[in-house]
Amino acid sequence: MGRSILFKATRNGILALFICSSGFAQSAKRQAAVKEAKGIVELKIGSDAWSAAKVGTLLNQGDSIRSKANSWAVIEILDLEGKERTASVELKPNSQLRLQEILENKEKQSQTTMLDLSLGEILIKAEKLDSEKSKFEVKTPTSVVGVRGTQFSVTVEAIE
Repeated sequence: MGRSILFKATRNGILALFICSSGFAQSAKRQAAVKEAKGIVELKIGSDAWSAAKVGTLLNQGDSIRSKANSWAVIEILDLEGKERTASVELKPNSQLRLQEILENKEKQSQTTMLDLSLGEILIKAEKLDSEKSKFEVKTPTSVVGVRGTQFSVTVEAIE
């Protein structure tokens, strides 16, 4: 099965392609929270089996979320203290997303966010990054896209 990729940027956003990303050695893991879930939305927490998503569930680095037909969800990626939203991610119907990296390095005053979209579409509303050292990227099966404080969507379509 092949795949085609569509990237869109709006609201004066800057869109750039990257080949690889790296984390910070002394970074602490942040969390994300399920804010809305309509229809059949499932979570894979760690190595557990897929289970129904519930509003308020906290997600960690490595966890996944997927939506079935006519279903969608919104997750918020939080700062290290879990108090402020750094991004809102809307998962569209028939999509699957993994929180590959959600880190913060207080010493370097930077955040690293890497989302892995294997199929479907997400709409991201990212806050402006506080530091030039911070990264917000979305990985797809064929590339990595990075942005700096904007609203954008990423779509991965399966081709039969």
